[in-house]
Amino acid sequence: MKILIVEDEALLALELESEVEAGGHRVVGVATDMPEALALVDLEKPDFAFVDIHLRDGPTGVDVGRYVAQRNIPYVFVSGNLKRIPDDFAGALGAIEKPYTMHGLKNALSYIEAVLSGMERLHPPSSLVTKLRR
Repeated sequence: MKILIVEDEALLALELESEVEAGGHRVVGVATDMPEALALVDLEKPDFAFVDIHLRDGPTGVDVGRYVAQRNIPYVFVSGNLKRIPDDFAGALGAIEKPYTMHGLKNALSYIEAVLSGMERLHPPSSLVTKLRR
């Protein structure tokens, strides 16, 4: 899979990129703000995206997510503040809460791969939040 990472924290972006590549996928770009993210979506046409909510230019990740979803690209939020996710998840498959463990990320990525390949599991892993309790 071609994967886009939208994350403004360099260390987290590098860790996520390393884990994605170790899983056999290709990272097509890392964006740190909304303009970079939108440009990479249009240029690279990723198969999937990880999107942080708070980026270098503020809490623009939800808008990035909606843009990604409008182009029929599945994605998940990766955020330390899940309360900022709208009730409709802005079209996301779910969210991974920071700080996350590598094991939790691997489980979420495996689930996402299964969903995107048409396989269905009964329940997403605990590391992937699909409903928010308000």
